[in-house]
Amino acid sequence: MSPNQLKKLFSHLTFQVIVAILVGVAVGSIYPQFAGWAKLISQVFINMITMLIAPIIFVTIVLGIASMGEMKKVGRVGGKALLYFEIVSTIAIAIGLVVANVMQPGVGVDSSLTANISPVKVPEGSMKEINMVEFFAHIVPHNVVEAFAKGDILQILFFAVLFGLGLSQMKESGTPLIYSFEKISQVLFNIMKFVMKLAPLGAFGGMAFTIGTYGLQSLLPMAKLMFAVYLTMALFIFVILNAICRLYKFSLWQYLKFVRQEILIVLGTSSSESVLPSMMKKMEQFGCHKSVVGLVIPTGYSFNLDGTSIYLSMAVIFLAQIFHIDLSLSQQLTVLGILMVTSKGAAAVTGGGFIVLASTLTALKIIPVEGMAILLGVDRFMSEARAITNMIGNGVATIVIAKSENEFDQEVYERAIRQDS
Repeated sequence: MSPNQLKKLFSHLTFQVIVAILVGVAVGSIYPQFAGWAKLISQVFINMITMLIAPIIFVTIVLGIASMGEMKKVGRVGGKALLYFEIVSTIAIAIGLVVANVMQPGVGVDSSLTANISPVKVPEGSMKEINMVEFFAHIVPHNVVEAFAKGDILQILFFAVLFGLGLSQMKESGTPLIYSFEKISQVLFNIMKFVMKLAPLGAFGGMAFTIGTYGLQSLLPMAKLMFAVYLTMALFIFVILNAICRLYKFSLWQYLKFVRQEILIVLGTSSSESVLPSMMKKMEQFGCHKSVVGLVIPTGYSFNLDGTSIYLSMAVIFLAQIFHIDLSLSQQLTVLGILMVTSKGAAAVTGGGFIVLASTLTALKIIPVEGMAILLGVDRFMSEARAITNMIGNGVATIVIAKSENEFDQEVYERAIRQDS
């Protein structure tokens, strides 16, 4: 390899992130005391991304809706997205239940493991928070400034749609404001480019913290569950999502190749939010119209959690197997029905997936909620799979909705593939 080729390789962000992840694993294994600093490094990177999420979502949606111009079209795109999310995430839950029943990851695991771990504390009122009536009422902010301050994606999305519609009604007189928003958008994405250069540091910190805190040895008792979860995520991506891609005539492989940097960053940081702004930009570069990207990606981060849905369904069956509880077909269908509702509220509840899992177990009244403590040690190692699957699923959803609305530029798509090959 020539010096120029080496220089090009070392300057490539994908290569840098891979190296950072491997170094993070090594540092976490050899020097676990570094975990505290590693967490700080990872958190600073995620915070830098998070600070951009609210303004980027707002500006992107406003520009998209202003160019879309009509409420009817906004409602149609949103309705298609929500229908797609419900169908695909329900398939994800069903696959998780089937694989967990076939592989039986909880059989042979000693339930006395919970004796050495403090029971999971479910925050008071969390079950009430997952009430779907309140969840949908929460989407409408009573204070827009507070919504931005808290980074509440759904509330920002709601206000941005209304703002975009209001701007579109101004017609020619609104052109100067649209021009200003376009310039602000360019500034925000320039900032994001700078922050993304720090992605290797974020990935290193996240991986070093995980390995240093929990240790590779903590995986052994739960290796079967981890293998089952990762296998199920892979089946979902390469069978279900691949079938959807073929149906809508685009290549899953080309899409995965195009977002490989984002996949690696999520792997290192265990956070799909760490790539939300860059995924929005990538989907535009892949051929999706800005208006569709602005609506589908942010909404998907709350309603299209395919990886989380798979994990939750498998976790319920896993805990039932540990406690030797034989769930009947009707009980498992009940689990599917409960998760179809509760998994949609996961992003709006403090504590996320664990709160949703607790609410599901409480509703079933069969499996001890305290058993969730068994999952604490390996949850972080499975969060990468959840986050990556969520991210990939949201990208596929965006392309599908864009194609169904004829808002997908085939020439841009083909050019993106050629440039990336």
